[in-house]
Amino acid sequence: MTNLVIMKDQQAVTTSLQVAETFEKNHQHVLRDLDNLKEGVQNWTDLFYEDTYIHPQNKQEYRQIIMNRDGFTLLAMGFTGKKALQFKLQYINAFNEMEKTIKEKSVSIPTTKRGLALLALEASEETNQRVDAIEQEVFDLKENQPLPQGEYSIISSRINKRVYEVADAYSINRSDRKTIGLLFKDINGGVKKISGVGARTQLRAKHYEKVMEFINSWEPSSVTKFELRQTRMDV
Repeated sequence: MTNLVIMKDQQAVTTSLQVAETFEKNHQHVLRDLDNLKEGVQNWTDLFYEDTYIHPQNKQEYRQIIMNRDGFTLLAMGFTGKKALQFKLQYINAFNEMEKTIKEKSVSIPTTKRGLALLALEASEETNQRVDAIEQEVFDLKENQPLPQGEYSIISSRINKRVYEVADAYSINRSDRKTIGLLFKDINGGVKKISGVGARTQLRAKHYEKVMEFINSWEPSSVTKFELRQTRMDV
């Protein structure tokens, strides 16, 4: 059983439909019992009020009655048996829990100027915090956008150009695929390391400036330089 009690207009209530489903009764019979109570209860409107619901299957509108805890207690007095007792106890507990939640959420309005000022400051601070949180979320979304294809192409082109610039500086033949491959391995490894991604295709918009700065100043690592010397010696 779920939603035995709901909050409606800042009050803990349940419905005739929910009562019928929980106590395994015909809804029309529950409505009949409530109509009979109406004849003898002077403050009926303080405990119950008419409402409607939409049937999930035929989408038709049907009558139901909303009731607060006192109204439910009055109705449930006529429900007997061990099973009915357990249901009534669960409803009472659900009403208590819902009313506790309502009280915890309610805010007492201060009457003094100082109290009102403090409340306004608190509300302002809460608003500022929410704005800051929203701005941070927007910033994060923007920063974590996939790298546009145009910028990705620029990075790829700049990597190629920088590799061959370094190759020329070290008098490496551009047709030497093995040696050129070592340079590409080194620079791509550096790009992944400074951006914290596992592959170049995982770069995000926030990485662009840092990656371009790294590429422009990239030089082969000591390990790569050692491998380059070893490769030359093997030739």
